[in-house]
Amino acid sequence: MSDGTLRLGIDLGGTKIEGCVLAPDGSEAARQRILAPQGDYEDTLAALTGLIRDLKREAGAAVTVGIGMPGSLSPSTGLVRNANSTWLNGRPLREDLEAALGQPVRMANDANCFALSEATDGAGAGARSVFGIIIGTGCGGGLVFDGRVLEGARGIGGEWGHNPLPWAEPDEHPGPTCWCGRKGCMEMWASGTGLSGDYKRRTGELVSGHEIVARAALGEPDAKTSLDRHASRLARGLAHVINVVDPEIIVLGGGLSKLPHLYEVLPGLAAPYVFSDVPAIVIRPPKWGDASGVRGAAWLWNA
Repeated sequence: MSDGTLRLGIDLGGTKIEGCVLAPDGSEAARQRILAPQGDYEDTLAALTGLIRDLKREAGAAVTVGIGMPGSLSPSTGLVRNANSTWLNGRPLREDLEAALGQPVRMANDANCFALSEATDGAGAGARSVFGIIIGTGCGGGLVFDGRVLEGARGIGGEWGHNPLPWAEPDEHPGPTCWCGRKGCMEMWASGTGLSGDYKRRTGELVSGHEIVARAALGEPDAKTSLDRHASRLARGLAHVINVVDPEIIVLGGGLSKLPHLYEVLPGLAAPYVFSDVPAIVIRPPKWGDASGVRGAAWLWNA
């Protein structure tokens, strides 16, 4: 779509819902954020509908609507599945939104939206292949090839968060139980939740990832060990993906993407597991930061 139509994007998160309207050149025409309802589908639907209508009024022009969401829509049923906001699962969210708004809505996994944003005009701009990952409360991923999201035949392209940790050490097997019901998923190792969980298993104390970083900076051995183990696990998980799809650029998003040491250590930690004689692994922070998800949702009408 290369006309002058404005693109409205929504990032449906676990604690907040953010929306923006982009002009064709990528500049913002409007932006709003609201708290996300918890545990109730109808409340979530009402909040989304209200926010979209408010943004359309603020933009004052026709808009396309794209939404980044946890989980994805099943290609066979059109219903939400695999969302950690579990009250969305099994519900016809796109169908209900289209009925409420009276216009088509495109939806994609929030990590796919993040990857699309960074591949379009962010840290991966100009590359033919980009793997964008979110390492925050959870752990998601999206693949973009030649400017298009690779959703796959089953709509789960890039979903590395529920692959098991590769090259696991003896003390990493079978691993902690994930919300999906399996043990040892990458989400339970590479996310902020995984970092906090490792520290708790070592010390008995549950603290945030950023607190662990602060303690490591003060020289606490347990915090340093947890950060080292987290980086090793993240690197092994990335190497596994590189061996399958071989992206030109990897972009990190989510809360843990703000940790500078990851960009220093991950390429070297991943390299021994990559089946290639070309050692260079390019890992970058996101250009658009926390705004990448909502921008990528808007760009769904370009992809």
